[in-house]
Amino acid sequence: MSHSDRAPAEQVQAVSKSSEVKMFLFLAVLLAPILSVVLVGGYGFIIWMSQILLGPPSH
Repeated sequence: MSHSDRAPAEQVQAVSKSSEVKMFLFLAVLLAPILSVVLVGGYGFIIWMSQILLGPPSH
């Protein structure tokens, strides 16, 4: 059975399965680590700037 002998529904399912795997890899390998670094870095920057403007935390 060659690639062109597949039924259209099987071709669509194969394409969607392939794109689903690619999207998962994109999210898991690239987007999640980048987003976590940006969020943690942004939070640290906000804390740092607030301490510059408002002074260190009081005891």
